[in-house]
Amino acid sequence: MSLKIVVSNQRGGVSKTTTSTTLAREFADRGKRVLVIDTDPQGSVSSILNLKPEYGLYNFVIERLIFDDCVVRVSDNLHVMCSNRETTKVETILMGNVAREHAFTQIFSSVDKNYDVVLIDVSPSITLLQTCAMVYAEKVLIPIGMDTLSFQGAMASIEAAKSLNQLLRSSIQTIGLLPVMVDRRLAMTTTILDGLKGLSEGMSIPLLSAIRTDQSVTKAARAGQFLIDYDPKCKAIEDYKRVGDEILQILKD
Repeated sequence: MSLKIVVSNQRGGVSKTTTSTTLAREFADRGKRVLVIDTDPQGSVSSILNLKPEYGLYNFVIERLIFDDCVVRVSDNLHVMCSNRETTKVETILMGNVAREHAFTQIFSSVDKNYDVVLIDVSPSITLLQTCAMVYAEKVLIPIGMDTLSFQGAMASIEAAKSLNQLLRSSIQTIGLLPVMVDRRLAMTTTILDGLKGLSEGMSIPLLSAIRTDQSVTKAARAGQFLIDYDPKCKAIEDYKRVGDEILQILKD
């Protein structure tokens, strides 16, 4: 059975796509077979990795094209299903379906057995596709930037998962709060980290190691490269490797 994780925060600009792609590469480099699914119509994953897919999420979910034709093989262990503007049509079409919240469960369950890890990057808003992703994966990782809006976005993701559990009798679990873009020289960073510690303790959600601010993250995205290929010795890679260990340990326990 594959490990499935949604990377979510109801606030943009909190490194969701960087987290999804960097962890995906980290797990793939450890020998795990990884699938990344991008559900954001902005196509952030294909943009950040400079991928040029012929087909993607819309073609697989709606047109029911062959799965292998709808993924980009980045390496033997890492495949990516990209999104584009057509992804907005997916939500519109699924809206009329019975049990629409379970659409991803029905559609991807036939192929996810070929992967050890499935990471789903979602848009910064509560949409049907994010609901489908959460119900399907049942595990949510929340990156949180060092500002109050990002903190509020994290709370919104947690509450969304709780609401879905009540309405659909699902078992969605927030597996970790991930501080990102952390610069400990700033007073606001201390305030947000203290708030995250309280949130972690109060809701029994693991607080993962922080990802430090690193200019290589932006430069790698501009270059269309994985962070580890652009700068394998940068601070953020060191931090993401540690977080990869923590996630696997949490889900193992």
